[in-house]
Amino acid sequence: MEIQKIGVIGAGQMGNGIAHVMAVAGYDVLLNDIDQDALDKAVALIARNLDRQVSKEKITAADKDAAMARIKTTLQLSDLGQTDLVIEAATERETVKQAIFDQLTPHLQPHTILTSNTSSISITRLASRTDRPEKFMGFHFMNPVPLMKLVELIRGIATDEETYKSCLAIVERLGKTAASAEDFPAFIVNRILIPMINEACYTLYEGVGNVASIDSAMKLGANHPMGPLELADFIGLDTCLAIMNVLHDGLADTKYRPCPLLVKYVEAGWLGRKAGRGFYDYRGDSPVPTR
Repeated sequence: MEIQKIGVIGAGQMGNGIAHVMAVAGYDVLLNDIDQDALDKAVALIARNLDRQVSKEKITAADKDAAMARIKTTLQLSDLGQTDLVIEAATERETVKQAIFDQLTPHLQPHTILTSNTSSISITRLASRTDRPEKFMGFHFMNPVPLMKLVELIRGIATDEETYKSCLAIVERLGKTAASAEDFPAFIVNRILIPMINEACYTLYEGVGNVASIDSAMKLGANHPMGPLELADFIGLDTCLAIMNVLHDGLADTKYRPCPLLVKYVEAGWLGRKAGRGFYDYRGDSPVPTR
């Protein structure tokens, strides 16, 4: 079955990036959100990001125009029933994702593949709530989607080989590399990355170093392009906490206990760049450490 039309649920940071790369690769994209303003902002952001690619001669102006013409938006989740593949990129909360799939499933064509961009939640469990667990898998893009070369493909216990191969073919058409992961909490990237960020939070919490020294140490001492606390702000502290909770609950190991300071920042609404404050304060001309 050739996939031509792709539905993307969620017009946020991940959803607009996924819509962007799919449209550039020649797929027709139907982007869905519950908020028209979010859809409008997503389309405008995609246009700006495509303009940046044109200026860097990554694509031509004609490529940009063709990609924008392939992107349509809708507030009606049921409209995605006519797509060949759906990528859910809503917030990283299982109850939200389950509600979306419950609402969408009755409208799907028999051949439609369902996928989730979840960074940590059980694919098997999400799939079990649908009428097609064999046509369900994890399709985890990295942020920012247009720049990052990796996509994690996660098979649930029921995912069939045809579904996997269809998703693998899409990754290859996007010019990205697939990493196949088993369906265990947080998969590969976040199983390793988020506990490192959590440990950086503990290092700050225990007073071993301040924000600037921890980030400088890892950038200059381990050659990381971003320090772990700066990266946490970029990802979103609420997302980091959600993934740590999935790891802690799913693996029942105390080494995955979320740092109390990370919890406190999330409780304060200091979620990182998107909120204007996190481990850095972004409200001025340049980021300033908050501890």
